[in-house]
Amino acid sequence: MGFQTRVQLIQRQNSRQWYINFPSACAQMMDFRKGELMEWVLDRRGELRLRRVPEQKETQRHRG
Repeated sequence: MGFQTRVQLIQRQNSRQWYINFPSACAQMMDFRKGELMEWVLDRRGELRLRRVPEQKETQRHRG
């Protein structure tokens, strides 16, 4: 199953920002969470993939 979306560009005087929006159905299937850290990966075939960054568990503080 595929979902089409358009690439958006916001140009300001000193910067450009590119955006790709996810259709709601896609975000729900992926169980996205607000603030979740993701990583873009460009593979050798020129495909762009979005990968979840594994959550790092907080280190336990040793009490002395």
